[in-house]
Amino acid sequence: MLYPLKFKPIYKERIWGGRKIETVFGKKLPETEKIGESWELSGVDGDISVVANGKLKGNNLQELIEIYMGDLVGDRVFEKYGEEFPLLIKLIDADDNLSIQVHPDDKLAAERHHSFGKTEMWYVVGHEPDARLYLGFNQPVDKEKYLEYLEAGKLAELLNAYKVEDGDSYFIPAGTIHAIGKGLLIAEIQQTSDITYRVFDWNRVDPKTGKGRELHTALALDAIEYKARSDYKTIAAPRTNAPVTLEKCPYFQTNSLIVDGTAERDYAPLDSFVILICLDGKLELEYEGGTETLKKGETVLIPAEMNEITLKGNGKTLEVYVP
Repeated sequence: MLYPLKFKPIYKERIWGGRKIETVFGKKLPETEKIGESWELSGVDGDISVVANGKLKGNNLQELIEIYMGDLVGDRVFEKYGEEFPLLIKLIDADDNLSIQVHPDDKLAAERHHSFGKTEMWYVVGHEPDARLYLGFNQPVDKEKYLEYLEAGKLAELLNAYKVEDGDSYFIPAGTIHAIGKGLLIAEIQQTSDITYRVFDWNRVDPKTGKGRELHTALALDAIEYKARSDYKTIAAPRTNAPVTLEKCPYFQTNSLIVDGTAERDYAPLDSFVILICLDGKLELEYEGGTETLKKGETVLIPAEMNEITLKGNGKTLEVYVP
């Protein structure tokens, strides 16, 4: 029988990264690097997650899907995605602004990169005063106006700037121009894709090269959704010991699950794997066959064949699956 699977984090050095993934989540980072991302669960080619616990320790996620198929990911999910794991889970530490960027949708990503597109959502784990997210255009824009502001270095003036609080969540469909601002610690749920079109990098110079990072101005033009929108923030009233839906789209459903005491979960109707991301506290996960501890900063994959679990303790988690 399969069991709740933990994986070794994959750390990504980034020019805008910091040390909060270590200081807040207790993960041991490389000492000399600015780590911007911890890939907690990944099926991205070249960055396949490796199991860190139990009898399957050392096996990677793709090998497990090849062997266990629907028992691991769900028959419905396996029929749709085959041996590709459809979601990527990250923790992001923005010690400086990320670039203003856009991700292609499924159609464009398939044509250009033989990849999934990238629809994603962000959950704000921590923030510094006045930290902001930049999401979508704040006024009607066409390609000409967009390029005019981009060339003048004023692109941020066209974007919605959200002042955030811990616990906020935001949904970012593919095609939405966006940036994570300085001083934010984010949990990100996204399609399995590493395709990013960087359009403005705040005139930043990489200290290692002495040059600015590559921009993808031409590629981005046909990927951007130019409509004005401001409804990216999710409004959901919190509950205890019961899930609250933060976002449901064709690629993922993400629930907030705050545990204070005991929470019983029955996943039988889903026919999908379930990912639990522990953002605060400590929980005991009981299942048929054993128990597993889930601490702040840890992510666990619940196999689709595992129908019922019980969470005990005090903690805040995100619960993610394919709807």
